[in-house]
Amino acid sequence: MITKHSRRSFLRQTCTAALAPIVTGYSVFGEDTGVGPQVFRPLIGVCTSVRQAPLLREVGIDYIEESVRRLLIPDRPEEEFATNLEAALQCGLPVIANNGFLPGSLKSTGPDSDHEGVLEYAATAFRRAEQVGIKTIVFGSSGSRSIPEGFDRDRAEEQFVSLLKNMGPLASAHDVVVAVEPLQRSETNFINTVVEGARIVRAVSHPNIRLLADIFHMLRMEEPPDHIRLAGELICHLHIAEKARRTPPGVEGDDFRSYFQALKDIGYRGAISIECGWDSMSEQLPVALKTLREQLVWERLSLLK
Repeated sequence: MITKHSRRSFLRQTCTAALAPIVTGYSVFGEDTGVGPQVFRPLIGVCTSVRQAPLLREVGIDYIEESVRRLLIPDRPEEEFATNLEAALQCGLPVIANNGFLPGSLKSTGPDSDHEGVLEYAATAFRRAEQVGIKTIVFGSSGSRSIPEGFDRDRAEEQFVSLLKNMGPLASAHDVVVAVEPLQRSETNFINTVVEGARIVRAVSHPNIRLLADIFHMLRMEEPPDHIRLAGELICHLHIAEKARRTPPGVEGDDFRSYFQALKDIGYRGAISIECGWDSMSEQLPVALKTLREQLVWERLSLLK
């Protein structure tokens, strides 16, 4: 008799098999012969619910980036998570990343910081992430990490680095990488640029604490592509949207190629998640995917013309 546990194990193994190219290295690079474009094909995913999997599969999206608080629900009982786990394993696409990590009520910095509570929440999230097959947890969580008014900034940074140092081994135990996400200044007053994020990650110095580059936030903060080069191998994951209204690629016509070139230059092996607002996902998603693919396959020499 096939039990529910064995069925879930089978589904997880099936998803893991499908995920094998992702686990060993997201991107596929063509040989740079000096003639024609160098192929740069990171997997392209969408930040959305597993309920959107049928549409994403139809369009040709590679994976889903879900939400910790929607999918993994670390503050809810195992019975409730079991339903979400089943949905994730049966949706037909790998769920390789999660954003929406910490609730604002769990403070990472300031006089009310609760590192014990954060780490307990994170430990549950990482354990459940491993069951789904998730490899990257994005640490944006502006409400948790923002520095309270009047609190010493250096002290807040020390708190955050200490928290991440304790979080790294918990993530490692479940084969998860935490990607610190720089956010524009209108969303948080702490870690607004890739350069700032890289400094924090280097201070933590743990292989399971890495950095996310969000091209939307980089554009809003007027960060140049060179900041990607400065961060280098610390960058493990990428988000993207257009600058003006956080629309999907292909709406306003933003050109991301200089940022993609920077990713090529550092030998980026991560994936790219579209994180944006949608007027109509069914209409805009095919255009977004086509736009990204066209800009990714591009000759470096075109910058010099």
